[in-house]
Amino acid sequence: MSRLLPHNEGTIDRTLRVIVGLVLLSLVFVGPKSLLGLVGLVPLVTGALGSCPIYTLLGIGTCPVNKSTS
Repeated sequence: MSRLLPHNEGTIDRTLRVIVGLVLLSLVFVGPKSLLGLVGLVPLVTGALGSCPIYTLLGIGTCPVNKSTS
């Protein structure tokens, strides 16, 4: 499963994604009450899982790598 959804988001990245996702999702219920706020599900889910498919495709990540000497 880790090959399918590798952890490639750091703590700050994940936190910001969850906050942005919740703010966008709140637009469905308050404010303009637009279904466009459902776009907030994308950053919310990727932040909760800690894996971004776009990061995987581009080969980037914000997750700190544990460097261990063998």
